[in-house]
Amino acid sequence: MTLPLPATADIVIIGGGVMGASIAYHLAQRGQKHVLLLERDEFFGQGATGRCAGGVRYQFATEVNIRLSQASLPMLERFEDEIGQAIDYRQIGYLFLLTNEADVARFERNVALQRRLGAPTEWLNGDEIRRRLPQMRLDDVLAGTFCAKDGLVDPNGVVMGYIGAARRLGAQAVTEAAVTGIEVTAGRVTAVHTTAGTISTPLVINAAGPWAAQIGAMAGVDIPITPIRRQMLTTTSLPQIPADFPFVIDFAQSLYFHREGEGVLTGMSNPDEPPGFDQRVDPDWELVALEKAIERLPLLEKAGLIAHWAGLYEMTPDAHPIYGRTPVDGFLVCAGFSGHGFMHGPVSGLLMAEIALDGRAQTVDVSLLDYGRFAQNRLIHEYNVV
Repeated sequence: MTLPLPATADIVIIGGGVMGASIAYHLAQRGQKHVLLLERDEFFGQGATGRCAGGVRYQFATEVNIRLSQASLPMLERFEDEIGQAIDYRQIGYLFLLTNEADVARFERNVALQRRLGAPTEWLNGDEIRRRLPQMRLDDVLAGTFCAKDGLVDPNGVVMGYIGAARRLGAQAVTEAAVTGIEVTAGRVTAVHTTAGTISTPLVINAAGPWAAQIGAMAGVDIPITPIRRQMLTTTSLPQIPADFPFVIDFAQSLYFHREGEGVLTGMSNPDEPPGFDQRVDPDWELVALEKAIERLPLLEKAGLIAHWAGLYEMTPDAHPIYGRTPVDGFLVCAGFSGHGFMHGPVSGLLMAEIALDGRAQTVDVSLLDYGRFAQNRLIHEYNVV
């Protein structure tokens, strides 16, 4: 634990990944005093954030997700100047491969929406894609989309940049402090119990990602977030892969590739993965994913394995996050990003600071992404989930 816990705090944030770190920074930037960030692990950003692929993109299927990207990705572009931490933002572009007519039709609508909102997404036919990616086997690709401003960012750099900046502004960030209970009196939050002590507080922000439902249950709030395992691996050097190789996604298979160092990072989502908190690599699924990856990128057959790992997506029923208040006064949620939380972490911290301090989000209108939408059947489904 980096610091002893205070007896009281004005705001307690649970979860030291990108969301919690960004919230702590943006609250402190607004001048909020006595902000406390709690992380249960030994280091910040080692949960879902530390196990993600680091991708950031504008290519989404709903207006709210596109607008979140339009606010968040420029914050990453300015990150080193504003926060003082290098994050290795590489705008290599995302290239979605489309292999069936249904996806082609849906992505045509998605691109029209993205362009209307100002995202510079290109539409490519199959031959154009095959010329761009001669290393890949793409005979069945009908079309695709590419946005040059999409890319990759170092997750650890973002988390530690926000933690350092929040601390410089007076926020307290503590590791090895697992939350064990949330005290609710007369319908409102009064305290947070942890393995390192109890903090009296009137306001708690649940930014626990895949564990957000567990934290919600401690406050008597049912949060519809389900953890789903996703895994990936990195390879030894493949010099045939050019430096400008994009982040390639075979959409129908949820199979993806991008350069990682001198090699390649690849992964594929298992559509039959059961919900749960298991973060061990499934060797059977790894073999299935590797076979599919080699079919697309035959060079992989000659590569060795450097590392493999699994992490958790935090899935909601409509693959959109939950922002804001719950039926328990003083208990707020910022979680459920369904695989695209890292890229929206910067703006989400800003939005939660606005919600906590001003009563509503102003930078991006996320009022449709409230907790109440599930009970009221106001779901907004995101199509571009990998």
